[in-house]
Formats: sequence, C-alpha cells, structure tokens
Amino acid sequence: MPAADPLHDLGVRADADGGRLRLWSEHATSVELVVFDANDLEWAVDRVAAERDGYGVWQADSRALVPGARYAVHVDGPAGVEHAFNPVHALLDPYARGLARADDGSWRGVATDTLVAEGFDWAGSALPRVPLDRTVVYEAHVKGFSRRNERIPAALRGTYAGLAHDASLEYLTDLGVTSVELLPVQAFVPEERLVRQGKVNYWGYNTLGFFAPHAPWATAAAQAEGPAAVRREFAGMVKRLHEAGLEVILDVVYNHTAEEGRTGPTYSFRGIDNASYYRHDAHGRYVDTTGCGNTLDFGREAPVRLVLDSLRYWAGELGVDGFRLDLAATLGRGDHGDFETGHPLLLGMLEDPVIGQTKLIAEPWDVGFGGWQTGRFPTGFSEWNDRYRDRMREFWLEDRRYEREHRRIPGGMGRFAGRLTGSAHTFAHERGPLASLNFVTAHDGFTLADLTSYDVKHNEGNGEDNRDGTDANRSYNHGVEGFTDDVEILAARRRSIRNLLGTLLLSAGVPMLTAGDEAGRTQRGNNNAYCLDSEATWIDWDRTAEQRALFETARHLIRLRAENPALRPVRYGVLGTSTPGASRMDWYNADGIPMTIDDWDSPTERTLQYLAASTPDLEPPNRVLLVVHAQTEPTEVVLPEPRGPAVARYIQLWDSAHEVPGAAPAVLQPGDEVDVAGWSMQLYLAEG
Repeated sequence: MPAADPLHDLGVRADADGGRLRLWSEHATSVELVVFDANDLEWAVDRVAAERDGYGVWQADSRALVPGARYAVHVDGPAGVEHAFNPVHALLDPYARGLARADDGSWRGVATDTLVAEGFDWAGSALPRVPLDRTVVYEAHVKGFSRRNERIPAALRGTYAGLAHDASLEYLTDLGVTSVELLPVQAFVPEERLVRQGKVNYWGYNTLGFFAPHAPWATAAAQAEGPAAVRREFAGMVKRLHEAGLEVILDVVYNHTAEEGRTGPTYSFRGIDNASYYRHDAHGRYVDTTGCGNTLDFGREAPVRLVLDSLRYWAGELGVDGFRLDLAATLGRGDHGDFETGHPLLLGMLEDPVIGQTKLIAEPWDVGFGGWQTGRFPTGFSEWNDRYRDRMREFWLEDRRYEREHRRIPGGMGRFAGRLTGSAHTFAHERGPLASLNFVTAHDGFTLADLTSYDVKHNEGNGEDNRDGTDANRSYNHGVEGFTDDVEILAARRRSIRNLLGTLLLSAGVPMLTAGDEAGRTQRGNNNAYCLDSEATWIDWDRTAEQRALFETARHLIRLRAENPALRPVRYGVLGTSTPGASRMDWYNADGIPMTIDDWDSPTERTLQYLAASTPDLEPPNRVLLVVHAQTEPTEVVLPEPRGPAVARYIQLWDSAHEVPGAAPAVLQPGDEVDVAGWSMQLYLAEG
C-alpha cells in the first residue's frame, strides 16, 4: 500500500538483513517486540521498544527478525472495564504468516519472506476463472477428504498434499465439480471447553491466525520443517488443483476469534487492544453476534483493514480463487451494530483489484439482532440460500412424510418452482439467479443420506447429551429410523437422494455439493459433527454398488448442467421481453396444458412440466423440459406442444426413478404420453 496510507504494511516485513514489525493499537501506552531463539521459545535474543506514530501504529526494527525468526509482542496500556492489557503476556501478531507454540501455551509469530523469494515456482499455473454460471462448488474438509483413500500414500492422506494427489484430482475432475470449497484452513485452535472434554475442533471455525495455513493439515515432513514448508505445501496444493482446472475457495472465519468470551484465553487481540478490536456495549461488555463469545468490531477501520489484507494475501500471494464468508452478516455491521448493505468492508472486497476478482460467497446471517440478511448483500456477492435448502427438503421429504401420515399433501408446486428457477423473490433483479448459492446439505447438518434416513438428530457422540445441533432438520427416515435392511425403504431413500441431487444440480443459481453426498456418505445421524475427527466424518472410499450408482447419477447430472445453458441462466427474465442470458420459462400441468394461477398452490396439482429455453448470449440456443411428479401414485404426463418455436422431439436425458442413468435415451414427440413414477423427476432435451 502507498506510504501515505497510515495502516500500510502491518505485520512483519523481513529479509536476511533483519525486519520491521508494524502493529496497530489505539490505546496501548507501550509495545515491545521480542525475538526468540528458534529452538527455545522462552529465550529472548532481542528486545526492541516500538515507537508509535500519530495513527496508533507501533513500529520496531530488529536485525534478528529474519525469515524463520520467532517473535511476539508485549503490550501495556490503561486499566478499565473495556481494556485487558497485561505486559507480561507474550502476544501473537495478528498479521503473522506463520505460527509456533511455546511450552506455556502462548503463541509466537514466525517471520516469512514471500513465496517467490523462498523459491516456490508457480510454473505458469493459471487461475481457472470458472464463470459463475458454470460453477459447481464441492464443499470438503482437507483431512476428511483423503484420510481413508488407500490410493494415496499413507504419509499424504488427510493433508494438503493428499488433496493435491493424482487420485484426488482424478476423482474430482471425473465427478465434474469445478470449485473445491475447503472448510477453514486458516490456523485455528480448539475451544477450551473441548480441550477439557478431551475433544477437538475438527471443522476449524475458531480462528487463531488469519494469515497462516493450519499446520496440522500439512504432512508430518512439512510440519517438522516449519511454517514456511507448511505454506509451500498449501501453495503446492493450490497449484496442483489449478493445473487440473479446479478452483480453490476457502471458508474463512473473520467474525470472531479463538479468544472466546471475556474470561477466555488471551492470544492476541484482547491483549493488544481489547477495546478497539472487539465490539462492546456501553458498559464494556462483549456484544456477541456470533454465538462464539466475541465479535470483531467492523465499525472500526483497523479490523476492516485486517480482513481486506488477509483476503488479499490469500488471493494474491497464495492463489486462492474465492472465499465463503462465515456469518457474514457480522462483517456488515457498522458503528451502531446494524447490518449495512453498503458497509465499507463489503464494498472494499468488491472494489479491491485482487479480492474483487475472486468469488465472494456470503453466509448471510449471524445470531445477533436483525441477523437474517439473505438477499441483502451487494451485487457481486453470492449468498447461501437457506430458503432454497428448506423448501427443497420440505418438498421432497416433509411433504412425503405428510402424505404417508395423512393421505394428502398440504401444498402445491408454487414455492418449489420459485426456488427451482433462481429465487427471484429473494434477490434483487439486477443481481440475477447467480446471487443464489443453492444447497440442500452442508458441513453443518445431516448428510444427504442421513437426511433420508433419520427423523431426529443423534449427536450423543459429541458429549452434550444430544442437546447440540438443530432440531429443524426437515428430514424423513422413510419409515425406519437409521439402519434397515428393508429393500423397499432403502430403494425409496435412494430415490429421494436422487431427487434432491437432481433438484440441486438442475436449479438456476450456483449449486454446492457437500463432499461424500455424491456417494451416500453417512454420519450415523449426527447433524453437528464439529468435534469428531474420526471415521465418523472422513469420507469412506470403499463403496457399495448402490453408492457407486449414486456417484454415477451425480456425475451425469453435473454433465447435463454443463451441456444445457437453459439450466443455468445468468439473468432473470422479464415477461414480454427477450433478455440475453436469461431463460424463458413455460409451465404445463400433467396434461400438457399451461398452468393456471389456481394450479400453483393446489395440493391436488403435484405434477408440473417446466420448459426452459435459453436466450442466446455466449452459447447456442438450448431448450430442456423438466418433469416433476411429487406424490406416491405414479401418473402419466402428456409432453407439451409449446407456444412459440415448435418442438420436434424430446430426448430423455435422465429419470430419477432409475438407479443408474440410462445409456439409451428415449426419443418422444409433443403429445406423447409418458409414464412417470411416484416421487420422481425426468429431464428431456427439447429439439426443434
């Protein structure tokens, strides 16, 4: 950043001749830089009193602060309910690129040079830059993805290098996903409560360092060599995924830190300037909009700058292609704590020349007042669409349960159709359907297989007497809770999985698939497996014939999505006009007759035919017909003769009633009658 910027170059800049630390603390009265011996993190080899400028930035130079040096800061300041200064504490620089832990549990920063200066060679590796409409996100855990894959050498399983192994890349590219979204890989620690229970934080939503890759996800060899080697292994993973055409998206947690509540551990921010980094009420108490004990105060410039600098580092230095922003409503809370669509941090991401070129995905809520903000983020963000998730679960699972228990279904097709076509009633017209990040499952909640196998959560293994995790699962066990050998129930569950996969991958918007769902991964009914680092959460690569068939279905659907632009419009259409990049939508009932207003919400109308025609923009014209039948009794549909350009034939591309995608598609004509199984979907290519 230019020198005129008062918050430029925070953190350490180091080379062989020494380095400089710049640390922001508005209220500190003294700051001391301490450099430690590389082999004894309690032995100080240099101490330098930092000098403060007029903007709260403290600066110290040391010839001992070379790449690889371990360092910390001691900070003193005034007393008061909003402060937590203690000059005895060795504190972690918030901008540390590498981390090392001392025997007493405190942390040291590790000075680093740039990747290029360390000899890392990107070798011309290019950013994939997958267009948003062609993006299929695959949410995965670095360790859990490869830990049990015996095609990968044992030393690499469960690591960054394991994800970069040929076996991993071949699997991901064969499946057809475009973008791997990794659960948190910024350095994190377990909450103190989990430590006391002898458990771990597996998911990683408890950030300690916003600039350092989490060392335990690196190979043992890289960990032994040190933080620079861990960073090189992470960058090597990014490089390998890029070479395979795959993007890397990071799930990042900036809304809170690992320091927990006011009585939690002091690692960094609390001791550096508690009053300035964290949000407080008028009495100096923490305002917690995250449910994690503390909330960073994005009504202040320095925390905003910290996030922008961190994102720019991961994107610019380490080649990351995008970010999923955890509890992003917190990131948009201003001076008075209210969410602001035009918040400087949100706009700063979009306007930054590096960050603004990445994919930005918001989890658009937190647990504070006014925390649900789905649809209110600025143009340029995609958002996790929880309303899509809830509606699709209700439609395929809760409605099916209701029909079984009451012999009728409470609602029609209207709300399902609205979500299927891009949730236009949630997102502003100018943002278009790609503002909706569609998902049915995520790391948090049931897996797709468990969603169809359990009516209630089974979280006893978490040590909280099954109190944790949501009770609003909108799931359906199809008649038996959990394991069964009943052939009919198992077949019904698999069809429900295929319906949910089909809905997800054929909907307008950006789909996100949770790792393992493509092959029926189970967590045995645990819907909050954040503290389970075991075979309960790792992907099982030893698959049954039924699981392999599910994989083939997911693979087939992803390919159909890529081949048919009518399924992935980039804009909302406007009635009566032709909008390039939008899809024209025509709706028909089971008789092939256009739907009426009364049809949409009638519980007796549980069959619809959706004819989507792309409006040529960057790809050739394309039309597809999706047939959806959502009740137990099978039916017959009459394939429609559309208004406008005629359809000469319909070529069947997929039928969710089939365990494996058909090899020889049926060719039919408008007016033909087609049998449709209960609770199923069919997709056709409509040719002129």
